[in-house]
Amino acid sequence: MLLDAEDCQLILVDYQTKLMPALHEGSAVLANAMRLAKLAKLMHVPLWATEENPSSLGPNMPELVALIQQAGGKTLAKMQFSAVEEGLGEWLRPPAPISAPKGNARSLPKHLQKPQANETALRNTLVIAGCEAHVCLLQTALDLLEDEFDVWVVTDACTSRSERNRDAAFDRLAGAGAELVTTEMVAFEWLRSAEHPAFREVLALMK
Repeated sequence: MLLDAEDCQLILVDYQTKLMPALHEGSAVLANAMRLAKLAKLMHVPLWATEENPSSLGPNMPELVALIQQAGGKTLAKMQFSAVEEGLGEWLRPPAPISAPKGNARSLPKHLQKPQANETALRNTLVIAGCEAHVCLLQTALDLLEDEFDVWVVTDACTSRSERNRDAAFDRLAGAGAELVTTEMVAFEWLRSAEHPAFREVLALMK
């Protein structure tokens, strides 16, 4: 099974100013998170971000914040380690709009009714990356799996303070049913073809 950009949403978890300097290979991980944010904009993939206790850990890194804003993304400030506990699931899968009861004489004829937009609600595949892999990323991803989303974890855009904690998180996530991928896997699966209009831009981004 390959990733389909039209069925995906991207989640970037807690790349925060006071956290990143303490993390293993933090600069490389942040660079890949920035690539993912740029990819989301190029491929029209909805983008969401989170910040854990930002009053203590600071906001997300400013260069990443700028890219999230450029992609039209939205950031959830949270105190729970799992963003799902703070309402992320409602952002990812908003409730279906309530339609007017049939047979109401005062309702508009069908040809005058506006179609309900539900594009985000149809995107059940979540590409997720973030920090720390064994805490906020892990708990968020496990809750998303519990909520019956398809979860794909971008391993080279995730980290913890130690490799052991990071790798333990990957083992547990794979065992729970998440797919483990890399930034380049995501990029080329979203493209699928060298004939894609964004191919040259994505290729330059990967280089």
